[in-house]
Amino acid sequence: MNKPFPPLFVSHGSPMIALEPGGTGAFLQRLGRTLDNGWGRPAAVLAVSAHTTAREAVLLAADRHEAVYDFGGFPPALYQLRYDAPGDPALARAIGQSSGVPVYDHGGLDHGIWTALRYIYPDADVPVIPLTLTPHATPAQLMALGERLQAVAQQGVLVVATGSITHNLRLMMQPDASGRRLPEDAPERTESAAFRRWFAERSAALDWDALANYRSLAPSAALMPPTDEHLLPWYVAAGAGGRTHAPRRLHDAVTFGSLGMDAYAFGPQAAALADALADPLGAPVQEAEVTERSQRGSRGSAPT
Repeated sequence: MNKPFPPLFVSHGSPMIALEPGGTGAFLQRLGRTLDNGWGRPAAVLAVSAHTTAREAVLLAADRHEAVYDFGGFPPALYQLRYDAPGDPALARAIGQSSGVPVYDHGGLDHGIWTALRYIYPDADVPVIPLTLTPHATPAQLMALGERLQAVAQQGVLVVATGSITHNLRLMMQPDASGRRLPEDAPERTESAAFRRWFAERSAALDWDALANYRSLAPSAALMPPTDEHLLPWYVAAGAGGRTHAPRRLHDAVTFGSLGMDAYAFGPQAAALADALADPLGAPVQEAEVTERSQRGSRGSAPT
């Protein structure tokens, strides 16, 4: 490791991203390459997702974490993909001791975690330590939780929070004017664009008070995330980065007209990561290459 890792928030969108990477899958693949080149491999990924919830924050310290198929109604091929990563019980206990977060010997990677990590680290060779989300906590409480985890970057741990910057499945499933289901590349709704723009602007302005009170201040806040859980992981990663440096939006995208796929970095290294990703000399990752690499990683991570 060359320097501490910037905590990250990435939008995972539909579970189908695991089969159809699109632009966000290509971004996540390049993100992994950029981290490898500039920061090295992390000792572990501390992952918090909208889909692993509990009444309190706990760290999961299994020796091995298998992919969990916590969804239904998708093509059979999606359930054949594997992403089974090692855990690190000793490191989980060390993080728990330093942060005051309880540790349990349970395992499993929900789809918000493994569909993102299969592009960032396709060989499933980086240990993962899941952190449960408390979905009824306030943004301020989750930022405070993240602040208790600031030291993990100094231990070579990469915090990856996953959710969706905007998430309204009802809007996504609405038919278009001809009665057909919205395509993935449908034009973005004005409400989605306004919400995502507000979030990026308040982040750049270091307006933590506004961000913590997005429900009452952000445009179309009741529509774009009608429930909080997919946005709440953002605040854990933000807290882990600290309040001194402005969050940087690394990826600006939307699918199905209203499912925001934005990604953010936090903390002192956020700007350096944003600059590295924007470097025109960095080779862009093509979608076909992303698919091939992620399939190779899935085959390689089957349990033994």
